[in-house]
Amino acid sequence: MKLDTSEILERARAGTDAATVGRVFGTPIERDGVTVIPVAIVGGGAGGGGGGLDSPDDEHAGGNGASAENSVAGGNGSGGGYGFGARPAGVYVIRDGDAHWRPAIDVNKIVIGGQLVAVAAFLLVRAILRRRH
Repeated sequence: MKLDTSEILERARAGTDAATVGRVFGTPIERDGVTVIPVAIVGGGAGGGGGGLDSPDDEHAGGNGASAENSVAGGNGSGGGYGFGARPAGVYVIRDGDAHWRPAIDVNKIVIGGQLVAVAAFLLVRAILRRRH
């Protein structure tokens, strides 16, 4: 099955149509007078391109010093891609008419941040000790 760039991008647009508000705000959950609404950060993108070579005499074919007999007689190509992702952002908690935002905590970011601080502290202590000697 051969697709050109416009067909690929059309399929990507069809996938983007699935990125509705329901992907960002989840189904509200209610229990004991408290309503929780999950929220996500959603993003996506698409791209594509194409190119062609009509003959070995084309300026791009011989531009690298290759002889005409070693060049491709002609050809073209195209490609495209699409990506879509979502990650939790937090929840809205609604209780007694008051809404409060509770962010999702990404433990991985906390661990990486702690590691960066530890490395910076180690390098600082090492630099101070080297100046003393």
